[in-house]
Amino acid sequence: MSESSEVLFIEGGRVIDPASGVDGVRTVVLRGGQVAEVAERVERPRDARVIDARGRWVTPGFIDAHVHLREPGQEYKETVETGARAAVAGGFTAVLAMPNTVPPNDSVAVTELVLARAAQAGLARVYPVGCISKGQKGEELAEMGELFQAGCVAFSDDGRPVSSSGLMRRALEYARTFGAPLAVHEEDLALVGKGVMNEGPAATRLGLKGNPAQAEEVMVSRDVALVELTGGRLHVCHLSTAGAVRAVRDAKARGLAVTAEVAPHHLALTDEDVAASGYDTDFKMAPPLRSDADRAAVRAALADGTIDCIATDHAPHSAVEKAVEFDVALNGILGLETAFSVCLALVREGALGERRLVEALTAAPARIFGLPGGSLAAGSPADVAILDPGAEWRCDPERLHSKSRNTPWKGKTMIGRCTHTLVGGNLVYELARGER
Repeated sequence: MSESSEVLFIEGGRVIDPASGVDGVRTVVLRGGQVAEVAERVERPRDARVIDARGRWVTPGFIDAHVHLREPGQEYKETVETGARAAVAGGFTAVLAMPNTVPPNDSVAVTELVLARAAQAGLARVYPVGCISKGQKGEELAEMGELFQAGCVAFSDDGRPVSSSGLMRRALEYARTFGAPLAVHEEDLALVGKGVMNEGPAATRLGLKGNPAQAEEVMVSRDVALVELTGGRLHVCHLSTAGAVRAVRDAKARGLAVTAEVAPHHLALTDEDVAASGYDTDFKMAPPLRSDADRAAVRAALADGTIDCIATDHAPHSAVEKAVEFDVALNGILGLETAFSVCLALVREGALGERRLVEALTAAPARIFGLPGGSLAAGSPADVAILDPGAEWRCDPERLHSKSRNTPWKGKTMIGRCTHTLVGGNLVYELARGER
């Protein structure tokens, strides 16, 4: 990612930077690819470039700890370039690319390909996540040391759990030697069985097999115990149940190195939305949309910091893979371009504060994965999102930047939108004036 040599002033916006404790109208000065200054009054050279941010939020660029870019192997769904383009359109300046590609990212060659594609795109920063096990088969550890040296920032078999407790123990011990977290997909497959949505009254009414909350909770509890045994670092992906919240809260209270993320769809929707959708497969994901009580628990946990960050689990699929019976449709939905508006609704409902929302999208993921960014402090990377919290727009899947169209918010009126995204001081996204 080349850094801009240009001097840029972002003026008149409300700067919300929880990492620096700044919340107020400020001018942000970017120079040489870094944040040079954030102040109430700054003398501007006459020839400086200016972005007028009046009426908008100016925040550190969002960091998404969980996206599926599908390259290599499934470029018909998404590529590194189209995924990065969707990211910057949503205000994300950095994403972690999950390793369940074809082949999986269990080799230096795949890691280097992802990094090369990201450099060619020149949009969001892309940080590869390497596999925990070779081929994501859960049988033998991947060459985690080589992957870390090649640029992987974490390890995961996402899309699948690490079912073997012994392998998980060794992975935690090994990753500890270079300080990288394991980002885990927590499902006990024996409990999931053939379940395709949350086990409960809605599944019964629809005649669909249920996936119980306990399938997630027993795995989170097991891995917390293994963290206690090994001293490793655990990051729970897409946490979705009240019981998993209790396990993470208890682990943190005991000082264990456990963090967690929640996806916007688990904050916004429940299994009753599956029922209301009429078997719409754009409401199918893993873990599934849970009960109203689970949704309330993850909202409260995000607000109080038990859940550290918001991550989209952006999972593009083709129309062919979704236009089938609910039982056989693939899991997953798009998330990058709708995350801000979906989560901003929680602020309007009083479930989440504005600063906590921004913190969960910026400083928190940077802290968990040891990434640059997540702050507008002087000397930080000039990665910035400018957001209009009042912008009203209609979610038209055909106008999204992702290659795929699988979103449950299709046709919905959304409030809140990214208008500008800068990475390394370069303006990589600007919302068309006719859409503001």
